[in-house]
Amino acid sequence: MSRVYLDYNATTPVEPEVLDAMLPYFSADFGNASSIHTAGQRARAAVETARDQVATLIGARPQEIVFTSGGTESDNHAIFGVIGSLVEPPLLAVRSSSPVPTLPHVITTTIEHEAVLNACQAAEKQGVRVTYLPVDREGLADPESVRRAIRPETVLITIMHANNELGTIQSFEEIGRIAKEHKIYFHTDAVQSAGKIPIDVNALNVDLLSLSGHKLYAPKGVGALYVRSGTRLRQLLYGGHHQRGFRPGTENVAGIVGLGKAAEIARASLAGDAKHVSTLRDKLEHGLLERIPQVRVNGGHAPRTPNTTNIMFTGIEGEALVIALDLKGLACSVGAACSSGAVEPSHVLTAIGLSQDEAKSSLRFSLGRHTTEFEIDFALEVIPGAVAQLRALSPTYRTEAAAHQ
Repeated sequence: MSRVYLDYNATTPVEPEVLDAMLPYFSADFGNASSIHTAGQRARAAVETARDQVATLIGARPQEIVFTSGGTESDNHAIFGVIGSLVEPPLLAVRSSSPVPTLPHVITTTIEHEAVLNACQAAEKQGVRVTYLPVDREGLADPESVRRAIRPETVLITIMHANNELGTIQSFEEIGRIAKEHKIYFHTDAVQSAGKIPIDVNALNVDLLSLSGHKLYAPKGVGALYVRSGTRLRQLLYGGHHQRGFRPGTENVAGIVGLGKAAEIARASLAGDAKHVSTLRDKLEHGLLERIPQVRVNGGHAPRTPNTTNIMFTGIEGEALVIALDLKGLACSVGAACSSGAVEPSHVLTAIGLSQDEAKSSLRFSLGRHTTEFEIDFALEVIPGAVAQLRALSPTYRTEAAAHQ
């Protein structure tokens, strides 16, 4: 049975060119990038080449790139690094009941990835105040709501660039101007936008930006944090003096080389990839809307990444449909891979106004560079039948269908 993969937002395959670039650093060029001998300097040169490749992808300077283990670490470092650099005594010594004159304040949204939301919730337990801004039905935050949320003690605004479940892209230039105007650090989780849409950290006015290798055809376990020069950031780990002291520990040379090569490929193929996947994404959306009654695209009227669609199928359980489609050879998801198995409905979908039942009836289809028209035709062939089968077994759908007659 042929298998079709439409879950690229969860992870991507490693490109052959990326793997080829990495292989020498597992064997012949295995040196420690901190060693001063020839083997070490060959590894160091490879790391610095990758740093330049990643910086070029997002319009940054190489010295502003810190390599990490992935998006979650980058998000946590941005949030706790900024807070920790501005709180004296250090944040870990602060309790919410302590008589601290001014507790730091962070602004975020209700639809962030759990790497940001859970970090903010952990910070709240240590005395930080957090404002969680609502979004509209398309998943967009109002820049003016950001402005209104600012307090004298606000130290950080952290808002994701493109949502991992909906694909919606925030109005960053305006939010960035507001942050800059008030001299507040601005961080974005760009894990789902880097390599899919053009990014220029200066145009976006961001001070910190997170990205992850395995979302752009590099291996898992490597990522990067852009830190604008002059940004105050406390280190989270303690050890050697690697990466200007921001992130100690022996560099994952092979992984970093892979991330750099993937960034280089993404930059060169950005326009072509976007045109390719957006054409196929639109074909999938239109085909499902034509073939299946009572379906709706969540967030479909907002600017979106070209590869992502989130569709609600009234009257079915999303997880049951994912399983049914998997048995037919089609891989998709009900939302973020990090939330797989969660009993609660997607916090993103309920935040845009969907009921719990509607949120649980929604699936995410995310396309990639290697998605073909044949695969979309296959999806359009198997999804309607799977939906019809599940609806036939659903007393909820039969009730709702009768109400619409």
